[in-house]
Amino acid sequence: MSMGGADLTSKFALDVQSVNQLKLDAKQSSPEALKQAAQQFEALFMNMLMKSMRDATPKDGMLESDQTRMYTSMLDQQLAQRMASRGIGLAEVMVRQLSVVLSVPDSEGVRPGEAGQGLPLNPAPSGLPLAPAPQPLTPSQLRPAAAARTGDVPAHVGAFVQNLLPHAQAASASTGIPARFMLGQAALETGWGKAEIRGADGQNSHNLFGIKAGASWKGKTVDIVTTEYVNGKPQKQVDTFRAYDSYADSFRDYANLLQTNARYRNVIGQGQDAVGFAQGLQQSGYATDPNYAQKLMGVIRMVESA
Repeated sequence: MSMGGADLTSKFALDVQSVNQLKLDAKQSSPEALKQAAQQFEALFMNMLMKSMRDATPKDGMLESDQTRMYTSMLDQQLAQRMASRGIGLAEVMVRQLSVVLSVPDSEGVRPGEAGQGLPLNPAPSGLPLAPAPQPLTPSQLRPAAAARTGDVPAHVGAFVQNLLPHAQAASASTGIPARFMLGQAALETGWGKAEIRGADGQNSHNLFGIKAGASWKGKTVDIVTTEYVNGKPQKQVDTFRAYDSYADSFRDYANLLQTNARYRNVIGQGQDAVGFAQGLQQSGYATDPNYAQKLMGVIRMVESA
C-alpha cells in the first residue's frame, strides 16, 4: 500500500527525527499527515502482534539474555515498520473513517458579518473550551425522506425535533420559513443537540444557530475556540458567541436576524423552498463550508421524516 508523501515507514523504526517530523506534519491537520499517522499506528499494531508471538516462545535457550532480547525487540520493530509500509489494510480503514469525521458539518454557524467555521483542530488556549464536534451523519441519516418514513428514524432525531418543534413553529410564524427548515439548520449546527456551544464552566448557551456576539449584542456571551475556513483552509481562532436563557430565545433571535439583516434577504425570499433556503444561507455567507447547503439539505430530509 502506498500512502504517498514522505514514507516514514521505510526509515529506521526508532528514528526520533522521523517521529518529530510526523508530529510537525500532524499539526497541519493535512490528509497526508493523516495517512502517515495511520501507517505508524498500523506499524505499532504489527509490532504488538510480533511481541505477543515472541512472548509465547520459550525463552530458556542457551543464547537467551537481556542483550539478545533487546536486539530481537529492535529487529521486530523494524520488521513491523517494513510490513506496515506494504500495508495490511488497517491504515486504509483508519484513513477512510477519520476522513469522514473530519468532514462532518460545522458545529457552529456563521454570525452576522463573519465567516463560518468547522471543527476545532487543536486544544483551546488559556482554558477556553473547544467548540464541540458534532456526531457525523450516518448513511441512514442522509437517505431520502421517503425511505426514512418506514420507521427507520433514529430515536435522537425524533427527540430533537419534538423538543424544539414548538419554538420552530413560533419562529416560522414570524418569518414564513417552514419550521422543519429551521429545525434542520439547528440540527446541523449542533450535531442533533450533541454538540451545543457551552462555556468553560459547562453552562449551555442555548445557542442553536451559532450566532456570534457582535458589538451591538448586549446580552450574555460565551467564548470558545472555533475553526474558520479562509479560502477553503481551516484556521483556529477564539470567537465570542451569544448566550440565551432558553431555546425559545435562540429561535426568536435567529428569526429576528433573518428578518432584519439585509444579508439574509434572499433566505427569506426563498424560504418556502428547501433548496433555495439552504443555498441562500450559503450564498449569504452564513458558512464558508462549500458543502454547507448540501449537508443542510440532508439534515432537513431527516427532519421531514421524523
